[in-house]
Amino acid sequence: MAKIIALMNQKGGVGKTTTTINLAACLAVAEKKTLVIDLDPQGNGSVSLGLDSAQHNGSNIYHAMIGKTDIRECIYETELPNLHICPSDNNLSGAEIELVSEFARESKLKTAFMPVMDSYDYILIDCPPSLGLLTVNALNAAQSFIVPMQTEYLAMEGLAQLVNTVKLIKANLNPTLEMDGIVLTMFDGRASLHKQVAEEIRRHFGEKVFQSVIPRNVKLAECPSFGKPIILYDIESKGSEAYLSLAKELIIKDRAQSVEIQNELPQVPSTNEIDGSLAGNIQ
Repeated sequence: MAKIIALMNQKGGVGKTTTTINLAACLAVAEKKTLVIDLDPQGNGSVSLGLDSAQHNGSNIYHAMIGKTDIRECIYETELPNLHICPSDNNLSGAEIELVSEFARESKLKTAFMPVMDSYDYILIDCPPSLGLLTVNALNAAQSFIVPMQTEYLAMEGLAQLVNTVKLIKANLNPTLEMDGIVLTMFDGRASLHKQVAEEIRRHFGEKVFQSVIPRNVKLAECPSFGKPIILYDIESKGSEAYLSLAKELIIKDRAQSVEIQNELPQVPSTNEIDGSLAGNIQ
């Protein structure tokens, strides 16, 4: 069963798509079968993984959400064996209007996922930079979410609105939705403002902030134009090291949570214990 993670931030230009694509690529390198859902009508995630819009203009996430095409027909391979993508194009921008009158419009993405849930370890959703119906669909379908956040003052201003939206989703649609964490992006260690913002976020959110920090990096900015994730474009760059670290941190966190869940499950007695107990009662 796949773990579905929505990467969201209603503020644009915070490194959300960059984080989605490169985290997914690093998970794939770690032999985790990973699917990227490009839920942004701009389609930047699709371009960043080398897809031409002409390849998928008849079969992408838009067609899966409106029920026209099975999602399995909308998934495409990438250069990495364990990494697939369900792309998008600007048709998706009209989906919010088209779905307004639909029954269970908040669950269209969740329903579309069903045929592939057992085929992947991770499904990462690149949400649009808004808190509209597409993002609501993503949060309703996901088990958790990650917030890529630029280390600047205005980025903190929008966080309160994002948190309120998540509270509404939990209260009305998806009560099990949890925050995996906040990823600090575009960090410049030379700037005192970046350090101050990072410290403030860590003080407020504590362990919910990933230790891995994504730096400002020229190679990260260049790789989308070549249709490659950073680990294929320049694996020795600081950006590549940061995303590999983030993927490792996420995997370790998920393993720890799995162990906690297993420990909370009631212990089932063995057959010998049951037989012994029955024998004692008979005597």
